[in-house]
Amino acid sequence: MKKGFALSLVIAAVLTTASLAGHAHGPATHTDHSAYPPEQQDWGILGDEAAVDRVVEIRMDDTMRFYPDHLEVKEGETLRLVIHNDGQLLHELVLGTPEELAEHAELMAEFPNMEHDDPWMVHVDPGQTGELIWTFNRAGRFEFACLLPGHFEAGMQGTVSIAANDDSHASHH
Repeated sequence: MKKGFALSLVIAAVLTTASLAGHAHGPATHTDHSAYPPEQQDWGILGDEAAVDRVVEIRMDDTMRFYPDHLEVKEGETLRLVIHNDGQLLHELVLGTPEELAEHAELMAEFPNMEHDDPWMVHVDPGQTGELIWTFNRAGRFEFACLLPGHFEAGMQGTVSIAANDDSHASHH
């Protein structure tokens, strides 16, 4: 009986500690993703700061919109996305396929304190700026969105069109 009681105390302590550890959608904290090997996604791969081709500024605010809400990218291009939160609420920008973003938004609605910090997302506190470096190495149409509960449903979404490279006309320097 003592062993069962001790196990219950350990489980209670772990659960209490885990609940105090912080939430993914509390004040923004970011993992240094450079410590991890990049993982290919359908919409690209974690970019290298030394390989940034261009900087794109994106603003977001409490009207639940991104400005701009559409990006044109060339296949293989690495962008530094500088994301400004001009609102009074926490917002995020998450890259993905339309299906994955919709599925993730449903999970966030069900589990609003779900923790995650993937290299294709950035959380930005009110009045702050965040950055994301991403290589769009797959042609196609992908999306970005704020998946905080209610934000996605309110239309806080945008698109990324990645034009395929036409190597047949590539010039050599």
